[in-house]
Amino acid sequence: MEGLGRQVQALGVPEPELFGSASAPLHDILGVSNQNAADAVAAATHRPPTSRTAFLAATSAAWAELDPDEFAFVRTVAGQMREHDDREEFLTGIDLILTGITARLRAAAPPATGPAREV
Repeated sequence: MEGLGRQVQALGVPEPELFGSASAPLHDILGVSNQNAADAVAAATHRPPTSRTAFLAATSAAWAELDPDEFAFVRTVAGQMREHDDREEFLTGIDLILTGITARLRAAAPPATGPAREV
């Protein structure tokens, strides 16, 4: 938490928002780590053992067969699930969190003032 918190603090996050702003990426990191560990155990204990590619293909196929009204979103992304890259998905999540933090900082910043410049 210290190392992550210092990075968030370096962004200029106000003190009242530090804990929440550091907790969000921490929870994402812990959640992804937990999911990756669970996936590794599931693959290792599956009988017969299965590869990541085979597991994702089977899951994607199962998602594509779900009820279209009850699982509209899952059916929409079923093909992406088969081909996704875990590292890229993780980095996308962190980027979304950091983008949100910096957008809040920009929205809270007072407008820049200074002499008008002629172009």
